[in-house]
Amino acid sequence: MTEEIRYARLGALTLAYETFGEASNPPLVLIMGLGAQMLVWPDELCRSLACRGYYVVRFDNRDVGLSSRLPGSGPGACSALFRSSLGLSVHAQYDLEDMALDTLTLMDHLGMTSAHIAGASMGGMIAQIMAARNPARVRSLGLIMSDSGAPGIARPDWRLLAGVLLQARWQGAGDDLDAKARALSAIGSQRFPTPLGTIRDRLKRAERRSSDSTGATRQLLAILATGDRRPLLGRIGCPTIVIHGDEDPLIPSEGGVDLARHIRGSQFELIHGMGHDFPAPLMSRIERRLFQHLDRAERAHEYPAPVSSTG
Repeated sequence: MTEEIRYARLGALTLAYETFGEASNPPLVLIMGLGAQMLVWPDELCRSLACRGYYVVRFDNRDVGLSSRLPGSGPGACSALFRSSLGLSVHAQYDLEDMALDTLTLMDHLGMTSAHIAGASMGGMIAQIMAARNPARVRSLGLIMSDSGAPGIARPDWRLLAGVLLQARWQGAGDDLDAKARALSAIGSQRFPTPLGTIRDRLKRAERRSSDSTGATRQLLAILATGDRRPLLGRIGCPTIVIHGDEDPLIPSEGGVDLARHIRGSQFELIHGMGHDFPAPLMSRIERRLFQHLDRAERAHEYPAPVSSTG
């Protein structure tokens, strides 16, 4: 079972990735959310899904972790959030369509003609675009704590998001860890809280890899520039499960309900007490539902064997 950082050079970008399990098994690609490194996908979840017979790939999106950073800054987060709240367009260096292409290009690098895709938060938004634009490449979708981008329907709490991005600053060390830990705790599961010490340890682990947080703002701009994804959702035909917490303060559960409503045949799983995180007491349920979904989708279709990986 391989668990080491590798690098895929994809034109002007380099993406850092990690694999779990055997490359001959059905592939599952995990896409993480805004400003978050691939480490936010729990190690235990990745290893468990690999033990259940899947070849699991997690990676750092562009502008985060060990993957390539783009130059420039563009408009600030506050001004962009304000423009978006007024229904005005937001300029960005790239959008979620570009990030979807990043994932597809990584799949090419790994020799994957198709894969199961699971995305958390912004990662779920990217996954939606992949399935809509490239249906032959996506075997199934797992969309966790994500939404459709519909204006006026349980949109993210931009003030809370700004607090996470700006007040905690997502960079630095020392006392800053306390501010960041409190900000992450605020959007997490209040009924199943992760101890602040555990959050601090996770932040330290992430900062040992990279403490540069400037890409988080560019990723936020990508979300805002992409906007409403509902026109694309009707194109999605692969098996889809939408998993959402009923106590998510960042993307309220109504956003998940709306997302499932626009994807035909999708299943919706509401998890009581879950916020915008992966709380340890709920991981067995999340894993079980993901595995049931993956297994059902895999058994329903026959897929070609993967070609040799270049990774």
